[in-house]
Amino acid sequence: MLLLKNGTFIDWQTLEFRQTDLLVEEGVNGVIKFIEPLTASSSSHVSGENPSPEIMKEIDCTGKFITKSFANGHHHAYSALARGMHAPKKSPANFAEILQYVWWPLDKALNYEIIRYSALVTAMACAKSGVTFVIDHHASPFAVAGSLEIIAKAFASVGISHLLCYEISDRDGADIARQGLDETAAYLLNYQGLVGLHASFTVGDDTLKRAVEIAASANSGIHMHVAEDLCDQELCLQAHGMRVAERLDKAGVLQFPKSILAHCLHLDDQERSLVGASPAWVVENMESNLNNSVGIFNSKGFGKNVMLGTDGMHSDLLRSAKAAFFAGHSSDAIDYPGAHQRFRNVHHYLAGNEFSGDGENNLVVLDYDTPTPFGEANFYGHFLFGLDSRHISHVISGGRLIVENGQILTVDEDEILSEARRQARILWARMH
Repeated sequence: MLLLKNGTFIDWQTLEFRQTDLLVEEGVNGVIKFIEPLTASSSSHVSGENPSPEIMKEIDCTGKFITKSFANGHHHAYSALARGMHAPKKSPANFAEILQYVWWPLDKALNYEIIRYSALVTAMACAKSGVTFVIDHHASPFAVAGSLEIIAKAFASVGISHLLCYEISDRDGADIARQGLDETAAYLLNYQGLVGLHASFTVGDDTLKRAVEIAASANSGIHMHVAEDLCDQELCLQAHGMRVAERLDKAGVLQFPKSILAHCLHLDDQERSLVGASPAWVVENMESNLNNSVGIFNSKGFGKNVMLGTDGMHSDLLRSAKAAFFAGHSSDAIDYPGAHQRFRNVHHYLAGNEFSGDGENNLVVLDYDTPTPFGEANFYGHFLFGLDSRHISHVISGGRLIVENGQILTVDEDEILSEARRQARILWARMH
Protein backbone atom coordinates (compact mmCIF):
# COMPACT_ATOMS: atom_id res chain seq x y z
CA MET A 1 0.00 0.00 0.00
CA LEU A 2 0.95 3.64 -0.50
CA LEU A 3 0.34 6.37 2.05
CA LEU A 4 0.02 9.88 0.63
CA LYS A 5 0.59 12.29 3.51
CA ASN A 6 -0.60 15.86 4.02
CA GLY A 7 -2.10 16.37 0.56
CA THR A 8 -5.18 18.14 -0.75
CA PHE A 9 -7.48 15.68 -2.49
CA ILE A 10 -9.67 16.97 -5.34
CA ASP A 11 -12.71 14.81 -6.07
CA TRP A 12 -12.80 14.55 -9.88
CA GLN A 13 -16.62 14.51 -9.97
CA THR A 14 -17.72 16.93 -7.23
CA LEU A 15 -14.53 19.06 -7.28
CA GLU A 16 -14.59 19.04 -3.47
CA PHE A 17 -11.18 19.93 -1.96
CA ARG A 18 -10.22 17.91 1.11
CA GLN A 19 -7.03 18.10 3.14
CA THR A 20 -6.21 14.53 4.11
CA ASP A 21 -3.84 11.62 4.23
CA LEU A 22 -4.73 8.97 1.68
CA LEU A 23 -4.18 5.22 1.83
CA VAL A 24 -4.00 3.62 -1.63
CA GLU A 25 -4.57 -0.10 -2.09
CA GLU A 26 -2.89 -1.94 -4.93
CA GLY A 27 -4.72 -4.01 -7.53
CA VAL A 28 -7.28 -3.65 -10.29
CA ASN A 29 -10.10 -3.36 -7.76
CA GLY A 30 -8.07 -1.45 -5.17
CA VAL A 31 -9.62 1.48 -3.36
CA ILE A 32 -8.49 4.64 -1.63
CA LYS A 33 -9.22 5.42 2.01
CA PHE A 34 -9.17 8.80 3.67
CA ILE A 35 -7.28 8.98 6.95
CA GLU A 36 -8.67 11.16 9.71
CA PRO A 37 -6.38 13.92 10.98
CA LEU A 38 -4.07 13.28 13.90
CA THR A 39 -5.24 14.41 17.32
CA ALA A 40 -3.13 15.14 20.39
CA SER A 41 -4.21 11.94 22.11
CA SER A 42 -4.48 9.43 19.29
CA SER A 43 -2.82 8.10 16.19
CA SER A 44 -4.25 8.63 12.75
CA HIS A 45 -6.64 5.95 11.63
CA VAL A 46 -8.42 4.81 8.49
CA SER A 47 -12.22 4.77 8.59
CA GLY A 48 -12.10 4.02 12.32
CA GLU A 49 -9.44 1.31 11.99
CA ASN A 50 -5.72 1.23 12.69
CA PRO A 51 -3.45 1.94 9.74
CA SER A 52 -2.51 -1.12 7.75
CA PRO A 53 0.86 -2.66 8.63
CA GLU A 54 1.25 -3.37 4.89
CA ILE A 55 2.10 0.24 4.02
CA MET A 56 5.17 -0.06 1.82
CA LYS A 57 5.88 3.58 1.03
CA GLU A 58 4.93 7.01 2.32
CA ILE A 59 4.96 10.07 0.08
CA ASP A 60 4.90 13.56 1.54
CA CYS A 61 2.32 15.57 -0.43
CA THR A 62 2.55 18.77 1.60
CA GLY A 63 1.48 21.65 -0.62
CA LYS A 64 0.47 19.27 -3.39
CA PHE A 65 -2.88 18.25 -4.90
CA ILE A 66 -4.07 14.68 -5.45
CA THR A 67 -6.77 13.68 -7.91
CA LYS A 68 -7.82 10.88 -10.24
CA SER A 69 -5.40 10.25 -13.08
CA PHE A 70 -6.40 10.75 -16.70
CA ALA A 71 -7.48 8.55 -19.61
CA ASN A 72 -7.20 8.89 -23.39
CA GLY A 73 -10.29 8.15 -25.47
CA HIS A 74 -8.53 7.71 -28.85
CA HIS A 75 -4.82 7.21 -29.44
CA HIS A 76 -2.54 5.77 -32.16
CA ALA A 77 0.57 4.31 -30.53
CA TYR A 78 1.78 3.06 -33.92
CA SER A 79 2.58 6.67 -34.91
CA ALA A 80 4.95 7.29 -31.98
CA LEU A 81 8.13 7.10 -34.07
CA ALA A 82 6.89 9.48 -36.78
CA ARG A 83 8.15 12.57 -35.00
CA GLY A 84 10.79 14.32 -37.12
CA MET A 85 10.68 11.84 -40.00
CA HIS A 86 11.47 12.84 -43.57
CA ALA A 87 8.93 14.65 -45.72
CA PRO A 88 6.69 12.47 -47.91
CA LYS A 89 7.59 11.96 -51.56
CA LYS A 90 4.71 14.26 -52.49
CA SER A 91 3.41 17.16 -50.45
CA PRO A 92 -0.19 16.21 -49.55
CA ALA A 93 -2.82 18.50 -51.01
CA ASN A 94 -5.73 17.16 -48.96
CA PHE A 95 -6.62 14.66 -46.23
CA ALA A 96 -6.82 11.71 -48.61
CA GLU A 97 -3.25 12.41 -49.72
CA ILE A 98 -2.09 12.77 -46.08
CA LEU A 99 -3.24 9.19 -45.61
CA GLN A 100 -1.81 8.06 -48.95
CA TYR A 101 1.62 9.64 -48.59
CA VAL A 102 2.20 9.73 -44.82
CA TRP A 103 0.22 7.36 -42.61
CA TRP A 104 -0.43 4.41 -44.90
CA PRO A 105 3.24 4.11 -45.93
CA LEU A 106 4.15 4.27 -42.23
CA ASP A 107 1.74 1.58 -41.06
CA LYS A 108 2.86 -0.71 -43.93
CA ALA A 109 6.48 -0.33 -42.78
CA LEU A 110 5.83 -1.43 -39.20
CA ASN A 111 7.30 -4.70 -37.98
CA TYR A 112 6.84 -6.32 -34.59
CA GLU A 113 9.88 -4.75 -32.94
CA ILE A 114 8.92 -1.27 -34.16
CA ILE A 115 5.39 -1.86 -32.87
CA ARG A 116 6.77 -2.82 -29.47
CA TYR A 117 8.94 0.27 -29.13
CA SER A 118 6.19 2.53 -30.44
CA ALA A 119 3.94 1.17 -27.68
CA LEU A 120 6.63 1.53 -24.99
CA VAL A 121 7.36 5.12 -25.99
CA THR A 122 3.64 5.92 -26.00
CA ALA A 123 3.08 4.30 -22.62
CA MET A 124 5.95 6.23 -21.05
CA ALA A 125 4.69 9.52 -22.50
CA CYS A 126 1.22 8.75 -21.17
CA ALA A 127 2.52 7.93 -17.70
CA LYS A 128 4.53 11.14 -17.45
CA SER A 129 1.44 13.07 -18.59
CA GLY A 130 -0.72 11.52 -15.88
CA VAL A 131 -2.57 9.18 -18.26
CA THR A 132 -3.01 5.68 -16.81
CA PHE A 133 -5.60 4.31 -19.27
CA VAL A 134 -5.37 4.38 -23.07
CA ILE A 135 -7.96 3.46 -25.68
CA ASP A 136 -5.78 2.74 -28.70
CA HIS A 137 -6.48 2.17 -32.40
CA HIS A 138 -3.69 0.18 -34.10
CA ALA A 139 -2.76 -0.53 -37.74
CA SER A 140 0.13 -2.62 -39.14
CA PRO A 141 -1.11 -4.39 -42.30
CA PHE A 142 2.10 -6.39 -42.84
CA ALA A 143 2.43 -7.36 -39.16
CA VAL A 144 -1.12 -8.14 -38.07
CA ALA A 145 -1.19 -11.43 -36.16
CA GLY A 146 -0.20 -10.95 -32.52
CA SER A 147 0.31 -7.19 -32.83
CA LEU A 148 -2.30 -6.31 -30.21
CA GLU A 149 -0.75 -8.56 -27.57
CA ILE A 150 2.64 -6.92 -28.18
CA ILE A 151 1.06 -3.53 -27.46
CA ALA A 152 -0.82 -4.87 -24.44
CA LYS A 153 2.36 -6.28 -22.88
CA ALA A 154 4.31 -3.09 -23.58
CA PHE A 155 1.63 -0.94 -21.97
CA ALA A 156 1.39 -3.28 -18.99
CA SER A 157 5.16 -3.21 -18.45
CA VAL A 158 4.99 0.56 -17.94
CA GLY A 159 1.82 0.32 -15.86
CA ILE A 160 -0.74 1.62 -18.35
CA SER A 161 -4.18 -0.02 -18.57
CA HIS A 162 -5.66 -0.28 -22.03
CA LEU A 163 -8.52 -0.99 -24.39
CA LEU A 164 -7.04 -1.96 -27.75
CA CYS A 165 -8.30 -2.72 -31.24
CA TYR A 166 -6.86 -3.47 -34.66
CA GLU A 167 -7.81 -1.10 -37.49
CA ILE A 168 -9.52 -3.47 -39.95
CA SER A 169 -9.70 -2.15 -43.51
CA ASP A 170 -10.15 -3.37 -47.08
CA ARG A 171 -7.67 -0.82 -48.42
CA ASP A 172 -4.85 -3.40 -48.55
CA GLY A 173 -6.92 -6.25 -49.94
CA ALA A 174 -9.23 -8.98 -48.73
CA ASP A 175 -6.52 -11.14 -47.19
CA ILE A 176 -5.21 -8.41 -44.88
CA ALA A 177 -8.78 -7.47 -43.97
CA ARG A 178 -9.36 -11.10 -43.00
CA GLN A 179 -6.16 -11.10 -40.94
CA GLY A 180 -7.45 -8.04 -39.08
CA LEU A 181 -10.75 -9.77 -38.33
CA ASP A 182 -8.92 -12.89 -37.15
CA GLU A 183 -6.51 -10.92 -34.97
CA THR A 184 -9.44 -9.11 -33.38
CA ALA A 185 -11.41 -12.27 -32.65
CA ALA A 186 -8.35 -13.99 -31.18
CA TYR A 187 -7.38 -11.02 -29.03
CA LEU A 188 -10.89 -10.63 -27.58
CA LEU A 189 -10.77 -14.20 -26.30
CA ASN A 190 -8.13 -13.19 -23.73
CA TYR A 191 -8.29 -9.41 -23.33
CA GLN A 192 -10.86 -6.66 -23.00
CA GLY A 193 -10.91 -4.72 -26.24
CA LEU A 194 -12.90 -3.34 -29.14
CA VAL A 195 -13.38 -4.17 -32.81
CA GLY A 196 -11.48 -1.60 -34.83
CA LEU A 197 -12.35 -0.33 -38.29
CA HIS A 198 -10.53 2.36 -40.24
CA ALA A 199 -13.34 4.43 -41.79
CA SER A 200 -16.41 3.81 -43.89
CA PHE A 201 -14.67 4.66 -47.17
CA THR A 202 -12.09 1.86 -46.77
CA VAL A 203 -14.43 -0.77 -45.32
CA GLY A 204 -16.65 -2.87 -47.58
CA ASP A 205 -20.03 -4.28 -46.64
CA ASP A 206 -18.79 -7.82 -45.96
CA THR A 207 -16.01 -6.61 -43.67
CA LEU A 208 -18.36 -4.26 -41.87
CA LYS A 209 -20.89 -7.02 -41.37
CA ARG A 210 -18.27 -9.42 -39.99
CA ALA A 211 -16.87 -6.76 -37.64
CA VAL A 212 -20.32 -6.11 -36.19
CA GLU A 213 -20.83 -9.85 -35.74
CA ILE A 214 -17.55 -10.16 -33.82
CA ALA A 215 -18.47 -7.19 -31.63
CA ALA A 216 -21.86 -8.71 -30.83
CA SER A 217 -20.48 -12.17 -30.05
CA ALA A 218 -17.69 -10.76 -27.83
CA ASN A 219 -19.94 -8.24 -26.04
CA SER A 220 -17.75 -5.48 -27.39
CA GLY A 221 -18.21 -2.47 -29.66
CA ILE A 222 -16.82 -0.83 -32.80
CA HIS A 223 -14.03 1.76 -32.64
CA MET A 224 -13.64 3.64 -35.94
CA HIS A 225 -13.05 6.97 -37.65
CA VAL A 226 -16.28 8.63 -38.75
CA ALA A 227 -16.54 11.51 -41.24
CA GLU A 228 -13.14 12.88 -40.31
CA ASP A 229 -12.95 14.39 -43.77
CA LEU A 230 -15.65 15.19 -46.31
CA CYS A 231 -14.23 12.49 -48.60
CA ASP A 232 -15.65 9.86 -46.22
CA GLN A 233 -19.16 11.17 -46.90
CA GLU A 234 -18.64 11.63 -50.64
CA LEU A 235 -17.33 8.10 -51.16
CA CYS A 236 -20.01 6.60 -48.92
CA LEU A 237 -22.72 8.25 -51.00
CA GLN A 238 -21.10 7.04 -54.22
CA ALA A 239 -20.61 3.45 -53.08
CA HIS A 240 -23.62 2.90 -50.81
CA GLY A 241 -26.18 5.57 -51.67
CA MET A 242 -26.34 6.81 -48.08
CA ARG A 243 -24.39 8.94 -45.63
CA VAL A 244 -21.84 7.51 -43.20
CA ALA A 245 -23.85 7.58 -39.97
CA GLU A 246 -26.87 6.10 -41.76
CA ARG A 247 -24.71 3.26 -43.08
CA LEU A 248 -23.27 2.57 -39.63
CA ASP A 249 -26.72 2.65 -38.07
CA LYS A 250 -28.10 0.17 -40.60
CA ALA A 251 -25.08 -2.11 -40.05
CA GLY A 252 -25.59 -2.14 -36.27
CA VAL A 253 -22.51 -0.15 -35.23
CA LEU A 254 -24.55 2.36 -33.24
CA GLN A 255 -26.35 -0.27 -31.19
CA PHE A 256 -23.35 -0.91 -28.94
CA PRO A 257 -22.79 1.28 -25.84
CA LYS A 258 -19.09 0.36 -26.20
CA SER A 259 -18.82 1.79 -29.74
CA ILE A 260 -16.51 4.78 -30.17
CA LEU A 261 -16.88 7.10 -33.16
CA ALA A 262 -13.77 9.22 -33.66
CA HIS A 263 -13.96 12.74 -35.11
CA CYS A 264 -17.56 12.98 -36.47
CA LEU A 265 -16.88 16.33 -38.12
CA HIS A 266 -18.87 16.11 -41.35
CA LEU A 267 -22.23 14.79 -40.16
CA ASP A 268 -25.48 16.52 -41.06
CA ASP A 269 -28.27 17.17 -38.57
CA GLN A 270 -30.03 13.88 -39.29
CA GLU A 271 -26.82 11.92 -38.72
CA ARG A 272 -26.13 13.81 -35.52
CA SER A 273 -29.58 12.87 -34.30
CA LEU A 274 -28.89 9.21 -35.11
CA VAL A 275 -25.64 9.28 -33.17
CA GLY A 276 -27.07 11.32 -30.31
CA ALA A 277 -30.01 8.96 -29.86
CA SER A 278 -27.71 5.93 -29.75
CA PRO A 279 -25.66 4.66 -26.79
CA ALA A 280 -22.42 5.05 -28.79
CA TRP A 281 -19.72 7.55 -27.79
CA VAL A 282 -18.06 10.30 -29.83
CA VAL A 283 -14.41 11.19 -29.26
CA GLU A 284 -13.10 14.65 -30.13
CA ASN A 285 -9.51 15.08 -31.39
CA MET A 286 -9.22 18.82 -31.88
CA GLU A 287 -5.47 19.20 -32.44
CA SER A 288 -5.36 16.44 -35.04
CA ASN A 289 -8.28 18.01 -36.87
CA LEU A 290 -6.54 21.37 -36.87
CA ASN A 291 -3.27 19.82 -38.06
CA ASN A 292 -5.00 18.02 -40.94
CA SER A 293 -7.20 21.02 -41.84
CA VAL A 294 -10.29 18.81 -41.95
CA GLY A 295 -12.59 21.02 -39.89
CA ILE A 296 -13.47 22.05 -36.34
CA PHE A 297 -15.36 19.72 -34.02
CA ASN A 298 -18.95 20.66 -33.14
CA SER A 299 -20.82 18.66 -30.49
CA LYS A 300 -24.26 19.68 -31.76
CA GLY A 301 -26.75 16.83 -31.42
CA PHE A 302 -24.37 14.37 -29.75
CA GLY A 303 -25.64 14.77 -26.20
CA LYS A 304 -23.38 14.04 -23.24
CA ASN A 305 -21.47 11.09 -24.71
CA VAL A 306 -18.47 13.10 -25.90
CA MET A 307 -14.94 12.47 -24.66
CA LEU A 308 -11.43 13.56 -25.63
CA GLY A 309 -8.59 11.82 -27.45
CA THR A 310 -5.26 12.79 -28.94
CA ASP A 311 -5.36 10.77 -32.21
CA GLY A 312 -1.65 9.99 -31.93
CA MET A 313 -0.59 13.65 -31.95
CA HIS A 314 0.78 13.35 -28.40
CA SER A 315 -0.24 11.79 -25.07
CA ASP A 316 -1.10 14.89 -23.01
CA LEU A 317 -4.82 15.08 -22.19
CA LEU A 318 -4.51 18.35 -20.28
CA ARG A 319 -3.20 19.91 -23.48
CA SER A 320 -6.08 18.39 -25.49
CA ALA A 321 -8.67 19.80 -23.10
CA LYS A 322 -7.29 23.29 -23.59
CA ALA A 323 -7.29 22.88 -27.37
CA ALA A 324 -10.91 21.68 -27.33
CA PHE A 325 -11.92 24.70 -25.29
CA PHE A 326 -9.98 27.40 -27.14
CA ALA A 327 -10.60 26.16 -30.69
CA GLY A 328 -14.22 25.39 -29.87
CA HIS A 329 -15.07 29.02 -29.12
CA SER A 330 -15.96 29.76 -32.72
CA SER A 331 -17.83 26.59 -33.64
CA ASP A 332 -18.96 24.66 -30.60
CA ALA A 333 -21.11 25.11 -27.52
CA ILE A 334 -18.33 24.46 -25.00
CA ASP A 335 -17.91 26.27 -21.70
CA TYR A 336 -15.62 25.85 -18.69
CA PRO A 337 -17.56 22.96 -17.08
CA GLY A 338 -18.13 21.39 -20.50
CA ALA A 339 -14.41 21.26 -21.27
CA HIS A 340 -13.73 19.50 -17.98
CA GLN A 341 -16.68 17.16 -18.51
CA ARG A 342 -15.31 16.02 -21.88
CA PHE A 343 -11.88 15.61 -20.30
CA ARG A 344 -13.33 13.29 -17.65
CA ASN A 345 -16.06 11.57 -19.69
CA VAL A 346 -13.78 8.69 -20.67
CA HIS A 347 -14.02 7.48 -17.06
CA HIS A 348 -17.81 7.31 -17.41
CA TYR A 349 -17.44 5.40 -20.68
CA LEU A 350 -15.11 2.87 -19.05
CA ALA A 351 -17.10 2.45 -15.84
CA GLY A 352 -20.47 2.32 -17.59
CA ASN A 353 -19.23 -0.49 -19.80
CA GLU A 354 -17.54 -2.31 -16.90
CA PHE A 355 -14.02 -2.18 -18.32
CA SER A 356 -11.31 -2.79 -15.72
CA GLY A 357 -8.19 -0.75 -15.06
CA ASP A 358 -9.59 2.71 -14.34
CA GLY A 359 -10.42 2.35 -10.66
CA GLU A 360 -10.23 4.98 -7.96
CA ASN A 361 -6.67 3.93 -7.06
CA ASN A 362 -5.40 5.59 -10.25
CA LEU A 363 -4.10 8.96 -9.09
CA VAL A 364 -1.85 11.87 -9.95
CA VAL A 365 -0.03 14.11 -7.51
CA LEU A 366 0.20 17.67 -8.78
CA ASP A 367 2.97 19.99 -7.63
CA TYR A 368 0.99 23.01 -8.74
CA ASP A 369 2.78 26.22 -7.84
CA THR A 370 -0.26 28.47 -8.17
CA PRO A 371 0.27 32.20 -7.53
CA THR A 372 -3.45 32.66 -6.79
CA PRO A 373 -6.01 30.97 -4.53
CA PHE A 374 -7.16 27.56 -5.81
CA GLY A 375 -10.34 25.84 -4.70
CA GLU A 376 -13.65 24.38 -5.75
CA ALA A 377 -15.12 27.80 -6.61
CA ASN A 378 -12.45 28.60 -9.22
CA PHE A 379 -11.28 25.12 -10.21
CA TYR A 380 -12.19 25.49 -13.90
CA GLY A 381 -10.12 28.63 -14.28
CA HIS A 382 -7.06 26.81 -12.97
CA PHE A 383 -7.84 23.69 -15.03
CA LEU A 384 -7.89 25.63 -18.30
CA PHE A 385 -5.35 28.39 -17.63
CA GLY A 386 -2.96 26.96 -15.05
CA LEU A 387 -2.62 23.21 -14.72
CA ASP A 388 -0.46 21.39 -17.26
CA SER A 389 1.64 18.26 -17.43
CA ARG A 390 4.75 19.91 -15.97
CA HIS A 391 2.93 19.94 -12.63
CA ILE A 392 2.65 16.14 -12.50
CA SER A 393 5.14 14.83 -9.95
CA HIS A 394 3.81 11.36 -9.08
CA VAL A 395 1.53 8.95 -10.94
CA ILE A 396 -0.16 5.93 -9.38
CA SER A 397 -1.71 3.22 -11.57
CA GLY A 398 -3.72 0.44 -9.99
CA GLY A 399 -2.36 1.51 -6.62
CA ARG A 400 1.25 1.15 -7.82
CA LEU A 401 3.63 4.09 -8.05
CA ILE A 402 4.81 4.23 -11.67
CA VAL A 403 6.14 7.82 -11.80
CA GLU A 404 8.00 9.46 -8.91
CA ASN A 405 9.20 13.05 -9.10
CA GLY A 406 8.69 12.95 -12.86
CA GLN A 407 10.74 9.78 -13.38
CA ILE A 408 9.40 6.44 -14.67
CA LEU A 409 9.93 3.67 -12.12
CA THR A 410 8.70 0.61 -14.00
CA VAL A 411 11.02 0.48 -17.01
CA ASP A 412 14.40 1.87 -18.04
CA GLU A 413 13.36 5.01 -19.88
CA ASP A 414 16.82 5.91 -21.20
CA GLU A 415 17.38 2.44 -22.61
CA ILE A 416 13.97 2.37 -24.30
CA LEU A 417 14.41 5.83 -25.83
CA SER A 418 17.85 4.88 -27.13
CA GLU A 419 16.50 1.76 -28.83
CA ALA A 420 13.41 3.66 -30.04
CA ARG A 421 15.68 6.08 -31.90
CA ARG A 422 17.33 3.11 -33.60
CA GLN A 423 13.96 1.61 -34.48
CA ALA A 424 12.80 4.97 -35.84
CA ARG A 425 15.69 5.02 -38.31
CA ILE A 426 14.75 1.49 -39.39
CA LEU A 427 11.12 2.52 -39.81
CA TRP A 428 11.98 5.58 -41.88
CA ALA A 429 14.26 3.51 -44.14
CA ARG A 430 11.54 0.87 -44.61
CA MET A 431 9.09 3.58 -45.66
CA HIS A 432 11.30 4.16 -48.70
